[in-house]
Amino acid sequence: MVLALRYLGSACGRARGGFPGGFSVACGPALGRPWPLCQGGRRASTSSFDVVIIGGGIVGLASARALILRHPALSIGVLEKEKDLAIHQTGHNSGVIHSGIYYKPESLKAKLCVQGAALIYEYCNQKGISYKQCGKLIVAVEQEEIPRLRALYERGLQNGVQGLRLIQQEDIKKKEPYCRGLMAIDCPYTGIVDYRQVALSFAQDFQDAGGSVLTNFEVKNIEMARESPSRREDGMKYPIVIRNTKGEEVQCQYVVTCAGLYSDRISELSGCNPDPRIVPFRGDYLLLKPEKCYLVKGNIYPVPDSRFPFLGVHFTPRMDGSIWLGPNAVLAFKREGYKPFDFSAGDIMDVVTKSGLIKLVSQHFFYGVNEMYKACFLSATVKHLQKFIPEITISDIRRGPAGVRAQALDQDGNLVEDFVFDGGVGVIGNHILHVRNAPSPAATSSLAISEMIADEVQRRFKL
Repeated sequence: MVLALRYLGSACGRARGGFPGGFSVACGPALGRPWPLCQGGRRASTSSFDVVIIGGGIVGLASARALILRHPALSIGVLEKEKDLAIHQTGHNSGVIHSGIYYKPESLKAKLCVQGAALIYEYCNQKGISYKQCGKLIVAVEQEEIPRLRALYERGLQNGVQGLRLIQQEDIKKKEPYCRGLMAIDCPYTGIVDYRQVALSFAQDFQDAGGSVLTNFEVKNIEMARESPSRREDGMKYPIVIRNTKGEEVQCQYVVTCAGLYSDRISELSGCNPDPRIVPFRGDYLLLKPEKCYLVKGNIYPVPDSRFPFLGVHFTPRMDGSIWLGPNAVLAFKREGYKPFDFSAGDIMDVVTKSGLIKLVSQHFFYGVNEMYKACFLSATVKHLQKFIPEITISDIRRGPAGVRAQALDQDGNLVEDFVFDGGVGVIGNHILHVRNAPSPAATSSLAISEMIADEVQRRFKL
């Protein structure tokens, strides 16, 4: 797969109708709910904006912040469907600040991750946001993993990851006394942080600079403003209308969508190509019981399987002192399905009939079955964890939280690992930029990604 910035040239003409449970926006104090300010800033007093960002996750908020810092004279609004910000992918991830070791050298993902990690550390220092640079070991426990581990080490060096070194068994024990392994990569630059706290700080920066954040608003469609005597002036200045299920609306000049799990559906609302489709993968975590947390000091990861974007079940310390074990990677039966039995017939029909899921399943059937088995039976996951820390037993763990990853999938069943921007052609297409895919580690890379998005917005819209 080509790991590079990709653009979709779609026929982005007449807007289409809405979808049940779709993404949300807000359009003023009487519409939806203004997000409460911590201090300073201003509340929205208008239903018209120069630029609207749809999506209040970490990428949307970072992009809004970058745009308003570059263009302080513009009126910019962030519009979010939930009553709170950053509660889905941002609020359900492991909190790891990745170093950039995994990604193809010279790729956009590698560059953005290395840059993004440095920017996140710098931002947290400036804002007084707590983090821990606790490091990470990527551990080979089988002889056949060592060539892959060495290749990964060379990749990290090419990517400019700081402080990498290959260590042997005795040094593994010094770093992680209870971890066994034949060889490991020591990544001291890896850290942990509460990404929701970071995202909310981005939102505060945005509001302090004059931006507006509004929540609790469900989009039904996005279309060009219709001519009428009462709205002729606004319709010329703010040609895009975003309407909700209640018939309320906002107008704007330009739209940027960072809709995560709903990025394909939001693009369809403006008449754009629905591909690549989003397939939701749930990742279940286990929790190490508090009395056993002494077994893990920092992040402990397996040598990854290069065929998949998932990094494997790993040990992750959290800012609150807990230890998360996981995640697995199983198909979620609902786009925001954080529980095993969460189900949406519409979401499943979308995935089965409109994406390349069947081809993906046929290519990786046994991998999928193994992940489902581990999700159902804790003993299978514990057996894997014991390869690294033999002292862990099934009585030491309990089921924990879960997250859902928005994985873009093309019609051939290939996992889309590059960044995908979509605007399309036609009148409405000249006013919209869809961020269709911001692949992991988007949270680590969020500040670097936001600068790239701000560059693209400036280039497209001539701000």
